[in-house]
Amino acid sequence: MSSCCSDKKSAPPFGGSKLAWLVIAILCVIALSYHVTFLEPFRHAFALYGRMLFWPLILGLLIGGIIDYYVPREYISFILAGKRKRSIVYAVLWGFLMTLCSHGILALAVQLYKKGASPASVVAFLLASPWANFPLTLMLVGFFGPARAAYIIVSAIIIALVTGWIFQVLEARGMIEKNLNTIEIPSDFNMWKDVRGRVLAYRLDLWRDLKGMGRGILELSDMVLWWILLGMSLASAAGAYIPAHFFHKFMGKSLGGMSITLAFATVVETCSEGSSPLAFEIYRQTGAVGNALVFLMAGVATDYTEIGLLWVNAGRRTALWMPAIAVPLILFFGYMANIIF
Repeated sequence: MSSCCSDKKSAPPFGGSKLAWLVIAILCVIALSYHVTFLEPFRHAFALYGRMLFWPLILGLLIGGIIDYYVPREYISFILAGKRKRSIVYAVLWGFLMTLCSHGILALAVQLYKKGASPASVVAFLLASPWANFPLTLMLVGFFGPARAAYIIVSAIIIALVTGWIFQVLEARGMIEKNLNTIEIPSDFNMWKDVRGRVLAYRLDLWRDLKGMGRGILELSDMVLWWILLGMSLASAAGAYIPAHFFHKFMGKSLGGMSITLAFATVVETCSEGSSPLAFEIYRQTGAVGNALVFLMAGVATDYTEIGLLWVNAGRRTALWMPAIAVPLILFFGYMANIIF
């Protein structure tokens, strides 16, 4: 493939952006924490989240840059912008193949949207990827055992599929925004034939390819880093200053306990690999598998990082419909888990 695979790009607007001001504010708080005892817990929590998120986020941005440069918009529109139900199935299956946490997936989801994926496919991809991917399946089995882990994973897949299919109905009725990046694909388009042609025509130019991928990474970083750093800051504050006994006291096997777990997940959701031990701790203390499921899934569906990115990139209605559809499904599967287990 050659540089023609890449779409036209503009320079990333880093200079003077809100991202720069947020970074300055975080650095100031961290610097003050060495002199103000009250701020020390925030520094430690932020460092913990930073260690958990660094490599998944870097990998997510790298894969996003590769997609931006090498994958033509026609391919994404062809696979993930269709009106058939199988487009949602493809999005969920692709999510299962990903090995990134929720914040690494954010970069990919935004890139897929830029390349023409429908809002329905992007939302299904976002909901499925962090919890239905294969590496995390093994991690959840270690925490919860095969039966409980299988319930959590299957529930995540069903929630992602149903939410994506409902989004397709909403889009068909004009109730959410359409993706203006989507390209109309001719009915006789053969993607694999096109891939073969591009591969045969490709000529290696390492410097050109690195510049193209780097430009895509910078543009993607400018879109997602502000939201991710904001999410890390709020999660760090919650982890530092909300007493641990609060979690154990108010998150029992009841609708009230699940509601508090839902609110807690909205604030502290950070990364799938990081949230899994917290979810297991909730289960260990309360015996409520459903609460653990709500904590894991609702963190993605209600997190301000995901909603903010959808709001900015896909539109206000798309961002608001995601929790409106997914949260009731999550609570239902959580309630059923507490009954079954």
